[in-house]
Amino acid sequence: MSEDQKQATKGSILVVDDEQIVLESMTAWFREDGYGVGAAGSSQEALRLVGLNDYDIAFIDIKMPGTDGLTLQSRLAAARPDLQVVIMTAHASVESAVKALKAGAYDYITKPFDPEDLSRLVRRAAEHRALTSENVRLKERLDAVFTSSAIVGDSPAILRILDQINSISEAESTVLIRGESGTGKELVARAIHAGSPRRYGPLVAVNCGALAEGVLESELFGHEKGSFTGAEERRSGKFELADGGTIFLDEISAVSQRVQVELLRVLEDKVVTRVGGQEPVAVDFRVVSATNQDLEEMVRRGSFRDDLYWRINVFTIDIPPLRQRPEDVLLLAEHFLVRFALDMNRRRLKLSPAALEALTAYSWPGNVRELQNAIERAVVVASPPSIEVGDLPVRVTTSTARGGSLSLSEVEKQHIRSVLESCEWNIARAARTLGVDRGTLYNKIHKYGFDRPANIRRR
Repeated sequence: MSEDQKQATKGSILVVDDEQIVLESMTAWFREDGYGVGAAGSSQEALRLVGLNDYDIAFIDIKMPGTDGLTLQSRLAAARPDLQVVIMTAHASVESAVKALKAGAYDYITKPFDPEDLSRLVRRAAEHRALTSENVRLKERLDAVFTSSAIVGDSPAILRILDQINSISEAESTVLIRGESGTGKELVARAIHAGSPRRYGPLVAVNCGALAEGVLESELFGHEKGSFTGAEERRSGKFELADGGTIFLDEISAVSQRVQVELLRVLEDKVVTRVGGQEPVAVDFRVVSATNQDLEEMVRRGSFRDDLYWRINVFTIDIPPLRQRPEDVLLLAEHFLVRFALDMNRRRLKLSPAALEALTAYSWPGNVRELQNAIERAVVVASPPSIEVGDLPVRVTTSTARGGSLSLSEVEKQHIRSVLESCEWNIARAARTLGVDRGTLYNKIHKYGFDRPANIRRR
């Protein structure tokens, strides 16, 4: 970079023109405005300077001996896509202007120039370049996030799901995700969207099971002002909000027969008519649905339309429950430990051997969501450096009782003993962990005949 450019505070400009008076005038104007300036009397000299220096904006004369301005613009675009090019000419031509702009020029100006107009043009071009560069950086950061999947696990089932996501993300076809509650169906939907060409568009999620029929209809398709009591203004539905992106219909099995008819029409025609409206609105979206119910059985019973079932089910992803992939439990637990330590600004904790054993022995009926809840609780109540059995929920630490072989009293006894041991018989801390007062805990210790280990002093 030249000394002139190093001293510039606003950026650097390249002026390319075969007329010396133009070079001298523009160089003087731009330097007076605080820009670093490079001057070239030919396309060859311009290419040489661009190879040596980092310019923000280039003013290029369209008519020059040898290589003309439009050809130079094309070469600069290939070498420096972020360079903002302004084409200059003494003879205005609509055809050449259109050609330059189509080739990527930022603007097109006619000689002679007013210095004030040039200053305003440079400011706009610099702002446009900054916005373009920021957009590129943002997309790069988003791509980095998208490519690092948030789906944790190395079991064969999870690896298969990741392969399926990679295979179907680029397609526009509908996807049905099946699995028990808490298995991570929305996470899979987000991964599909993130890997698709629609990744920079919106992902709009709708929990169909959480809304009554009339509310769901308005939520999905929107409504016009006055279409029902309380409709005080026009409102766009979720399908309109998902235009250019993906709509995720969670718990689709809960959709009523009447709304199923409307839903099928929207999926087939890609056109939405708001509740109370007459004008159809064209929308561009991809549908990903999820269910924890047996839709095929619902089709056989007649409670779910078969035509809608086949419309939403071009691709199917089945997520197995956590109990069927125990090798993922500890990976997920470590993932949540890191996450909650960061969220709570706490020191990262380790899982004790006994806690690890309890986590792997439990069947996790609530799946990943239940595991996440258990780890979050443990991070809150545990004392560094480790999470002990007593820091985990009672349902996890008493997993052996689920077969009915232990009485309730024995379950309580085992849990209190594990909490006391994990707290090293610190009665105050153990009482807090158990959620009882110290007097109650002393009574339980006496009831079950616990003896403080000789190597632990009274606290």
